[in-house]
Amino acid sequence: MSEFAQDPGEETRGNALRRGLVALGGVLGGSALLGWLPEGARSARGAAQDVRILNFVHLLESLEDAFYREALKRGKLRGDMRDFARIVGRHESAHVAFLKGTLGKKARKIPSFDFGDATGSRHRFATTAIMLEDTGVYAYNGQATSLTPGALRAAARIVSVEARHAAWIRALAGRSPAVDATDALLTEAQVMKRIRKTGFIKS
Repeated sequence: MSEFAQDPGEETRGNALRRGLVALGGVLGGSALLGWLPEGARSARGAAQDVRILNFVHLLESLEDAFYREALKRGKLRGDMRDFARIVGRHESAHVAFLKGTLGKKARKIPSFDFGDATGSRHRFATTAIMLEDTGVYAYNGQATSLTPGALRAAARIVSVEARHAAWIRALAGRSPAVDATDALLTEAQVMKRIRKTGFIKS
């Protein structure tokens, strides 16, 4: 068992995050998105833009959630890599629940995914997980200045966790957890181009 699995607080913290985000999503759900934003940030343009961006990251989080679910179901991972998939998968499920609950009826339909053999071995899983986690961080960073203050505060609570995921999987794969002093900021179009190249999104 890995050093990560031996931390007795790890699963507890993951469950606490899940419960907290899901509870917040339940409170905010449906048309409550505008009420979530602070006074002065509730213009139609700002709210509509927040919804568009939250739907965008909801897609990315759903993709990650599905990836980790398949990796665990397939059963090819062992030891520290399986621990990573289990713990991070729970985080991604919590992120999806939070975003879906926040968007309510404004949430777009999530497409189906096909990960091919990306979860068929430790190496392929790690390579794909690094790409997905890095891309998620770049996506949140790229959208930050387009969000209203209330939405930005919520996104910031997620992106910091995504960055920890990216560092963790890089360390497990024997790569530097932090290659550069700063991270990239990708536009929605750049992120979607990167994701579409994988062929993971089917419909």
